[in-house]
Amino acid sequence: MRTLRVHELSEDISVLRMDEVTLPPPGEGELRLKLKACSINFPDILMVQGKYQFKPELPFAPGMEGAGIVDAVGAGVTKFRPGDKVVAGLRIGGFAEEVNIPAGNCRPIPAGMDFVKAAAYPAAYLTAYVGLVIRGNLKAGETLLVHGSTGGVGMAAVDMGKMLGATVIATSASDEKLKVVKARGADHVLNVTHGFREEVKALTGGKGADVVYDPVGGDVFDESVRCIAWNGRLLVIGFTSGRIPTVSVNMPLIKGFSVVGVRAGEYGRRDPEAGRRNIEAIDRLAAEGKIDPYVCATFPLERAVDAMRMLQNREAVGKVVVTMN
Repeated sequence: MRTLRVHELSEDISVLRMDEVTLPPPGEGELRLKLKACSINFPDILMVQGKYQFKPELPFAPGMEGAGIVDAVGAGVTKFRPGDKVVAGLRIGGFAEEVNIPAGNCRPIPAGMDFVKAAAYPAAYLTAYVGLVIRGNLKAGETLLVHGSTGGVGMAAVDMGKMLGATVIATSASDEKLKVVKARGADHVLNVTHGFREEVKALTGGKGADVVYDPVGGDVFDESVRCIAWNGRLLVIGFTSGRIPTVSVNMPLIKGFSVVGVRAGEYGRRDPEAGRRNIEAIDRLAAEGKIDPYVCATFPLERAVDAMRMLQNREAVGKVVVTMN
């Protein structure tokens, strides 16, 4: 089977190359999955560059989450059988036609979802759920400020915020992309190119945002500190801007806000039972038709690097997905 793998870490993501690999039979507790789709996430790029906190052993195929059809099951696997359609939490390995994976990392595709959307929703919506519900304690009637709202993770936060009854202010540096977010339900959209602090204050009657969802970092984080409400929660999701910001601790003291780290996957690894409940929560929402990830483009496996570049170059709106025949 074909797999697109990293043999050396590099700033240039074009170092990935297509390999032919023969998988062994699935081991005990594993299943073999014929992948049909794998979504692109920013950590995929960081792993190729050696900049992510998780550093897989070389060679490896990127691809954190996918969807496909069970092809074979190993000893002890009773929950799945060949032909079942499943979502898979991979962490790595998704840029491949087949993968052996622990059965416990798979679950049925929600009814009504195709492979592309099934591959696109788990990480983004799990991050939004853990961030807004578990870590941010967002309440109905509060104001949520979502940065990077036109990306997959940000768009999921906009959707989740509306589900929770919040007033959502969505930001981006692109007016065209913000039109998509506005059409999907954001109450207000702001272009951050020339700043956003005063606009957020005006929209909140001077109070500021109760919860800030920030996958961008850098200058966006710095300015968020200036327009967060008393008892606000500033959720640190990531640093797509490339700069990890700092905050003077007198600011949380004076303004009474919290800076809260959000790592949805790590949350589940450290507390498996809580992680299971979180995944069940987003799967239930998906099964109820309340989760509909926005996929702006699909690419075949041999063009997965182009898919990654679309994300890297800030050209994507929502999710980008790689598909396999």
